[in-house]
Amino acid sequence: MILQQFSDELESLVSKAAPAVVAVQHPRGHGTGLFLTPDGYVLTNRHVVRSRGRLTLELHDGSEVRAELVGGDQPTDLAVVRAEGGAKFPTLPLADPHDVRVGQLVMAIGNPFRLEQSVSMGVVSAINRTLPLPDGVILEGLLQTDAAINPGNSGGPLLNMRGQVVGLNTLVLPYAQGIGFAVSATTAAWVASLLIQRGKVERRFLGIAATAINLPPQSAQEAGQPRAVRVMKVGEGSPADDAGLEADDLLLGIDERPVTSVDDVQRLLALAPEPEVRLEVLRKGRRRTLRARTTPREHSKAA
Repeated sequence: MILQQFSDELESLVSKAAPAVVAVQHPRGHGTGLFLTPDGYVLTNRHVVRSRGRLTLELHDGSEVRAELVGGDQPTDLAVVRAEGGAKFPTLPLADPHDVRVGQLVMAIGNPFRLEQSVSMGVVSAINRTLPLPDGVILEGLLQTDAAINPGNSGGPLLNMRGQVVGLNTLVLPYAQGIGFAVSATTAAWVASLLIQRGKVERRFLGIAATAINLPPQSAQEAGQPRAVRVMKVGEGSPADDAGLEADDLLLGIDERPVTSVDDVQRLLALAPEPEVRLEVLRKGRRRTLRARTTPREHSKAA
């Protein structure tokens, strides 16, 4: 009885979510996307749409609409395209980052190997993974999942059991079995917003290599937050170096907003209204405030 109820709920979840998922096709390949807004903005992976040429979206009912590329972001492998026609499209909501936990049941919907609207299920295996790509870009803040993800799933949603998007399925490890990765909904939200508004993400360069950590109890009490970003390396002559930032510093905030992940650093630098930002730092148990004048950076392999 319990299993039947669970099965019925999964079936209902798929029927509600599937209409917002589209197949993204162009002359050199295919992938998946999802409607973010009723007026046709679709979120997908940059590697799905980076080739020049006509884009076509195949909708849940089998109909097709033309689409144009709005913008892409290489450091997060995200892109936004817009469907033509002005119809009102079904959408999927993004999950609150605090609701994403290891062990949580998730479902992937996509078009692996052109098998439209395929569904697979698994769990969130880990959060905040970092993965270097062959082209030198480092994807950060990734979700790891064992839900089956294959070529063609790229750009499709990873959903929780509430029907909310926790991540955008992006890649698998080709030499492993059952290890896939998704760009978190947190990253997708701010990147998509900038792509829709500006057509690109204009990043600011601070000049650090860093990693997010869980703070031990004493440091968490001193910091007033459970997580922070540890500075691993400061580039010589960089804005961070000029500001006095040092290796092993704990970066707690930027412009009075808390920092708990490397994605937070990237987001707050990109959204900062002025080049100069205020850094809240914990160094050997003492809080410090530093000011750094950031510079534009086209591709961000570190913060």
